[in-house]
Amino acid sequence: MKILVVEDDLKTAEYIARGLSEAGHICNVLRDGTDALFQVTREQYDVLVIDRMVPGLDGLSLVKAARAAKIKTPAMFLTSVSGVDDRVEGLEAGGDDYLTKPFAFSELLARVNALARRPPVQDRKTVLRIADLELDVVKRQVHRRGIAIDLQPREFTLLEALMRGEGRVLTRTMLLESVWDFHFDPKTSVVETHISRLRAKIDKPFDVSLLHTVRNTGYCLHAPR
Repeated sequence: MKILVVEDDLKTAEYIARGLSEAGHICNVLRDGTDALFQVTREQYDVLVIDRMVPGLDGLSLVKAARAAKIKTPAMFLTSVSGVDDRVEGLEAGGDDYLTKPFAFSELLARVNALARRPPVQDRKTVLRIADLELDVVKRQVHRRGIAIDLQPREFTLLEALMRGEGRVLTRTMLLESVWDFHFDPKTSVVETHISRLRAKIDKPFDVSLLHTVRNTGYCLHAPR
């Protein structure tokens, strides 16, 4: 992956760049937000890692300007500004993730990898269909055979993840990251519990199953074969 790090603290920037390079990624470092905005408009990156408090254009303004310029590269804020309102502000500005300092590099790397796995925003459909199952992301509605299915918010997000991965096996770890934003194993049955609830709602009332368990691997949602 090609990653741009916007960080004005030299030691922190070198630490991140060295770790990302050792993980096999190409890493560019800039210390000024204005320079970074110019860079992202002329070069393609897979992920942006941005400190909020940088000279020139601050990180928040940088992401806002990038989004206004239709640049959809996933962006993670890496900052010491750690209040709840600050995190909300960062995400609402167009950030995709928010990690506070001090941080563990292993977590930063896991989050960068997770951001890179997300489908590009411009390719994300708002209405998903598999066989007779339909999910409308905007209206937050699910129907099967025209019958409305009432899902809890986390069940809806889980179903969306499975439908976007149609035909692919999604592991427990992948679902923990994409649905619960867990970058570690909480050692609970949260995934299994929600899969069971989801199956009871989208499969059991009907005579054809779409959601399948792949033993010792994960879960897969696909049309009847």
